[in-house]
Amino acid sequence: MKHTAVFAWSRLAVLGLLLLPAGVQAAAASAKIPIIAKWGRFEQAFRSTVIYSNALQDASLKVQFTSPLGETSEVDGFWDGGRTWRVRFAPDLPGRWRFKTSCLDAANDGLRNQTGEFLCSAPIGPTRFHKHGPVRISRDHRHLEHADGTPFFWLADTVWEGARKAELKDWEFYAGTRASQRFTVAQWAVAPGEDVKKQSAYSGFPERIAINLDFFKRLDVRLEVLSQAGILSAIAPLAEFRPQANVAPALTDDQAELLVRYVVARWGADPVAWLLAFEGESTGKNVGRWKRIGQAVFGARTHAPVVLYPGETQWVFDEFRDQAWVDVFGYQSVTDVTEDAVKWAVAGPFAAEWTKEPTRPLITFAPCESGVARQSGKRFTADDVRHAVYWGLLMAPPAGVSYSGQGVADWDLSFGSGAEGTKATDLPMWRKSLFMPAAKQMSALAKLVNSVDFWKLRPQPKVVALQPGNASPRKFIASASADPNTLSLVYVPEDRSADVVLTALPQSPSVGWLNPRTGESNPAVAVVSGGTCQFPTPDPGDWLLVVKAGK
Repeated sequence: MKHTAVFAWSRLAVLGLLLLPAGVQAAAASAKIPIIAKWGRFEQAFRSTVIYSNALQDASLKVQFTSPLGETSEVDGFWDGGRTWRVRFAPDLPGRWRFKTSCLDAANDGLRNQTGEFLCSAPIGPTRFHKHGPVRISRDHRHLEHADGTPFFWLADTVWEGARKAELKDWEFYAGTRASQRFTVAQWAVAPGEDVKKQSAYSGFPERIAINLDFFKRLDVRLEVLSQAGILSAIAPLAEFRPQANVAPALTDDQAELLVRYVVARWGADPVAWLLAFEGESTGKNVGRWKRIGQAVFGARTHAPVVLYPGETQWVFDEFRDQAWVDVFGYQSVTDVTEDAVKWAVAGPFAAEWTKEPTRPLITFAPCESGVARQSGKRFTADDVRHAVYWGLLMAPPAGVSYSGQGVADWDLSFGSGAEGTKATDLPMWRKSLFMPAAKQMSALAKLVNSVDFWKLRPQPKVVALQPGNASPRKFIASASADPNTLSLVYVPEDRSADVVLTALPQSPSVGWLNPRTGESNPAVAVVSGGTCQFPTPDPGDWLLVVKAGK
């Protein structure tokens, strides 16, 4: 299998050479200059002349890359064992690139003033990232897109501990399953916690840590599995939510920064986004901590999208609104199954978040399917998750949603009864939980967003002529439209009809119902009365009305 992959990529390298001008081809062949496809990963190893007792603490490597147009980009290198240091970089422009290293240790001639070059060819490769490039923020700062401008819908699965705890064959099964369910992102954490070999990312004291290299090399493979499946890795270098049992004490700020820098240096050239995953507290200590770390690591450099996800402490957004290096807000609007919690979700601050400046893409983080709500102690059902997803999708310009399922998010290796309503089997919980109802139903959402210009949608509550959510929050009908009146989506969670303002409909519209539970489409019939148009749902349950302008 490994030999086949090497042969395949060798052929791609040859093809890349053929895509370069003839003169450049000859120069590359004669000088044996490496050829890297546009948006591929260039990697260069350096041999240190000094052996450090703790490379993370005692040395640093920086590499400046110069593009064919003379523009420069600086990235950090990273220690990779013994005397070996590496740099990884993804070129975004065909032609000849050059690089030069620098190192604070003036005595280390192996890391200082090293130079080299490589050639960048046209894009080559099978995945969405090979074809369209890395993911970035769109020009309107409302959604995500690939480097070539192709829209990217963030449909994420939360698997905080999976990359660490999974055996490789299990991780490959996970990636294949989620790809078949049309997920585009996997959210996972580097630290804290142990991996499959009972190692953690670092050892030592919170005031002076050392990198556990084998731990990171195993994660290299896990990341590559996701990338080859067309799944973006949204990585939390250091997740700091509620206090966890059996984990090391919190790192000091400077050591946390070193860990984050190492993670970014090692994987910044891969298809990634970065998650700042922490919860705020009354003293504001965590807010100040992550402002300092984020500014130090991301503030002065081009980087993959940084997503701020503060769990249920959404007030943190106001503290980071002026931080330009934060690219995306991850918002959990539904925090419980109680009436008050649902009311807060549909009539609370989330409804106005998208109007605040500066604009940022908003990603809805759904509650954990089969997870237990903190306050009420009740479990979130598939219906609860689905309602949260579609409300969030249409109450802000759609950028994406993040799903979470109990058993997968914590990579549960036990052999319990499985998801609600399933029987005990010889399969571990994480594997059974991959097929919980709401997880499978995300495919219907993916099918929808791939069929419309989702990035053009904006919340349009006035499309709904009769809002049952005013009397019962659980019946809240969310709606969004694209100008100039070419597309409207109306989500009906419980009621048997949707009353739409007649003037909100395009002339000769194409109207149908999408079943979010099955992905099936049904025709829609309309009853016109005065200035409204009533669309009865085909059956009980939640439905999505899809209105498109006629051709």
